[in-house]
Amino acid sequence: MNLGRRLTLRSRQIKTMSKLENKITVGITMGDPSGIGPAIIAGALPKFKGLAEFVVIGDRWVFNQVSGVRCQVSGVNFIDLSNVPRKNFSFGEIRTEYGRAAIEYLDKAMDLIKKKEIDCLVTCPVSKEAVNLAGIKFSGHTEYLANKTNTKDFVMMLLNKQLKISLVTRHIPLVEVSKQLSQNRLYKTIFITYQSLKKIFLIKHPRIVVAGLNPHASDNGLIGCEENKIIKPVLNKAKSLIRYIDGPLSADVAISKARQKEYDCVIAMYHDQALIALKLLGILTGVNITLGLPFIRTSPLHGTAFDIAATETSANPSSLIEATKLAIRCTLNLKKA
Repeated sequence: MNLGRRLTLRSRQIKTMSKLENKITVGITMGDPSGIGPAIIAGALPKFKGLAEFVVIGDRWVFNQVSGVRCQVSGVNFIDLSNVPRKNFSFGEIRTEYGRAAIEYLDKAMDLIKKKEIDCLVTCPVSKEAVNLAGIKFSGHTEYLANKTNTKDFVMMLLNKQLKISLVTRHIPLVEVSKQLSQNRLYKTIFITYQSLKKIFLIKHPRIVVAGLNPHASDNGLIGCEENKIIKPVLNKAKSLIRYIDGPLSADVAISKARQKEYDCVIAMYHDQALIALKLLGILTGVNITLGLPFIRTSPLHGTAFDIAATETSANPSSLIEATKLAIRCTLNLKKA
């Protein structure tokens, strides 16, 4: 075989290997069967042609009950657990059996992750109330998946096309935020965020800003003590690792500067400090991503939307589309790292 022929064959082999390396299989869990999950999956799947392989985990009969559903999920592997009682099924209701079904979809997805049959996971919304009614202690996907993977240190990052914000505390009462805020917890949030910005977003030198807890970041201790006792000491420690880190800044200033691209990510002290800004600036492109897991997991930045769950034409799949595209992009980035 001449040299030109060998080089041509070698080139084809490299291209084939590259395609195989870039092949991503995305798992999508249906979420609460009575919620908006089936409708937004139906609306989103036609937008994904050629992006990846897809495995939907849910109840096919429920999926087919969505009014106006157009997607026939052709070319999509639908794993039908058939675990929702048909009798008296209704969208928009909180029931024990629906909460149990939603967790079974998650557990099946984790089994697929373990077997390497899917590369990443996108989760549709669940009802925490329904899951807890089923006797399963559940504060959210983030904590549940971390527990399932024995991940001790993890972070909830919320983002849209304008902002990335990591949370130090998550789904806890506001009165508990100050009690649960510690130097160790803040440092881990900053460190995991920094590493993730480099590895899964491929930002070479991430620029991070830390928001204060109190109004005006406490005005140097005049309005609360958390900034001086907790946040500033952590920032002094983090500066030995991170080239660009600022704070504590008043949350409104920190988020405004991040929106103007002065920073790549904001560290927020509590849930609504992040969510209000994100939903005002772009709820349709909002995504929740769990940092620190051994795989990429994302979800839409909205809840079960029980009031419009039954009709595909009323359910906007934009956030699910963004969550899925982000999962694919971040998974590919991890392969490059």
